Formats: sequence, structure tokens, C-alpha cells
Amino acid sequence: MDPLGVVLVAAGAAALLFLPFVVFKSNRIVPGNPCTLAQVLPAWGAFGCAAALALAGGGALWATNARVRLLLALLGVVAVGAAAAAAGDALTPPGDRIVRIAPGGAFWVLIVCLGLLATDATTRMRPKPAVRVLFLALSLAVVGLALARGTFDHLSVMREYAVNATRFAHEARRHLELAFGSLAAAVVIALPLGVLCHRKPRLKPGILGTLNVIQTIPAIALFGILMAPLGALAAAVPLAERLGIRGIGAAPAVVALFLYSLLPIVANTAAGLKRVSRAAVEAAHGMGMTDLQVLAGVELPLALPVILTGIRVVLVQNIGMVTVAALIGGGGLGAFVFQGIGQTAIDLVLLGAIPIVTLAFAAALVLDALVEVLDVRETRQP
Repeated sequence: MDPLGVVLVAAGAAALLFLPFVVFKSNRIVPGNPCTLAQVLPAWGAFGCAAALALAGGGALWATNARVRLLLALLGVVAVGAAAAAAGDALTPPGDRIVRIAPGGAFWVLIVCLGLLATDATTRMRPKPAVRVLFLALSLAVVGLALARGTFDHLSVMREYAVNATRFAHEARRHLELAFGSLAAAVVIALPLGVLCHRKPRLKPGILGTLNVIQTIPAIALFGILMAPLGALAAAVPLAERLGIRGIGAAPAVVALFLYSLLPIVANTAAGLKRVSRAAVEAAHGMGMTDLQVLAGVELPLALPVILTGIRVVLVQNIGMVTVAALIGGGGLGAFVFQGIGQTAIDLVLLGAIPIVTLAFAAALVLDALVEVLDVRETRQP
């Protein structure tokens, strides 16, 4: 038996036996009544879902072919998703907009176990970067099509989305602006600093040490520290306030994310430049290229895979840390997370948390694929 399969099957079976598949709530706040899979689906539906999960479990335990393992894992994901959608349809009275059908513990455990099984199968297949990105795009397209068709409209998370659709679009756009805007500003500053650390090694300990100190400050503490000087700047300079620079809001969030983004990019830029072959640099100088031409045409392109690895770390980090910015009025999807925590509404928390996790995962996968492509291209070059 496959050791990972044993763990995943045991966790999934225990979840089905001891945890509710969905939770019926008379409104968004009350705890609700737990329901098992057999209680919310007709006999044929429960049997079909159980059969699909049994096939996925058998594949996890005994299948050695990676493609078979992946197909069975995807079959399990489809079965669990369809069962949750059917449970929402069955438990929601016609025309009712108040009741909430929330996915229970068994649903989430099964999705995680099947996701891990699919990830393990994909890793064993060792697909090319383009195939991985295509698989991600297809998965997102299928989920998006299901959401657009209203397959999950009776589930609690989609009920919360229906109530907050306009605000959700605004907060999602703000989340992306904060994450990518702070990253872009950091790249503009961090790349020259990384080059400086490479060209002037005596400056490297001081620069990296200072940035490392900033990195150790907790996010919420740094947001709080920045509120005072930015608030004073807004009070002293009316133009700054008109530009949106205040003690609360997006300004301290962007500055904090910018500061957190510097260390990985600076360190990886210096490391990438250090691994560039001295022979390539000397050959470029021998061709009459200036230092700037060598840097732009030889060193940075060869160091790009390592630099992109640092940018990947920063982007995933920023997507997660923007969540905390909602506490100081920065906006973003974290606003739903903290509002849900304050109202004890877990469905509202999920409305913000699920897109954040999806964004971080997609960004990591795409940038990992890009780094791998550049590494292979660099290796093949004479």
C-alpha cells in the first residue's frame, strides 16, 4: 500500500464517519444542525458519491500509475462538490434567502485529502511547466463555469457573495492593487540595492542586516508604527492628504508591504549575480561592452531565475499579508475575513479566505513554472 494513500484514506474515512458533511443554519449566525451525507442526499446520490470516493481511495492505496491516481482524485473532487451542491439544493426551501447550508468538516477534510492526492499524482507525473499552468487554467475555468451556472448558489458562501457582490469586486481589486503595487515599487528599489550588494560586498552585511530587522517586525506592529508618521505627514502637508497619504487606509499598508518585500528581492538579486560565470562577464568586457551593458545584457538575464524566485516569495507573502491591512482600513479581501470574525459568521470569513488562498496558490504555480522555464533555457545555452 502507498503510505501517503493510507494516511489520506484514513483521514477521509474518519471525516465521513465522525464529521458532518453539511451544516443547516436557520440564519447566518446560529451554530446550525449537522447533517451527514446520507441524511441530505437520496439513496442513489449518497451511494454514487460513496462509490466515487471508494474508487479514489482505492487509487490512493494501490494505484501506481500517476495518471490513474490523478483521474481518480479528480473524480472524487467532482463527486464531493456535486454532493455539496445537491445538499444545498435539497435543504434550501424554495425562495428562501435566509437559511444557510454550510459545508461541514467532512467536506473540507475530503477536499483537502483529494487535493493532496491530486498534487502527489501531478508531482509523480513531472509535467512540463506549460502543462502545469494549463492544468491550473483548466481547473479555474471549470470552477468558474460551475459558479457562473449557479451550481453552488444555495451554499452559504455563495449566499454571502450574492449579498456582497459589488463590494466583493471592489475589495478584490483593492487586494490585487496593494499586493502587486507594493511588489512593483519594491522591485524598482530592490534590484539596484541587490546590484550594489554584489558590486560592493562590504556594503552587503549592513544592507541585508537592516532589511532583516524590518522583516522580523510583526505585520500588525509595523502597520501601527507607520500610522503615526504618515498621519503627521498628512496633517502637515495638505497635498499628501489629498493624494491619499493618511495614518490609516492604503498608505501604511503599501509602505509596510514595500518594506517587507525588499529583503527577498535584494538577497536573491545579489545571490543570482554572484552565480553568474566570471568567464561570461569577462568575455562581454572583451567584446567592448560597458559595465552597464554587461549588467543589463549578461548578468541580469543569467541571474533572472534566482531573482524571480525572490519575487515569487514576495508576491505570495504580499497576497497573504494584505489580509491584515484590512484592520487599518486598507481594504482588500481581508475585510470580509475580519468582518466575519467579528460577526461570528464563518461563511463571510470563507468568502474572503478562499480567494486569497486561490490567488496565492496560482501566483506561486505560475512563477514556479516561469523560473523552471528560464532555468532550462539557461542550462541549454552554450
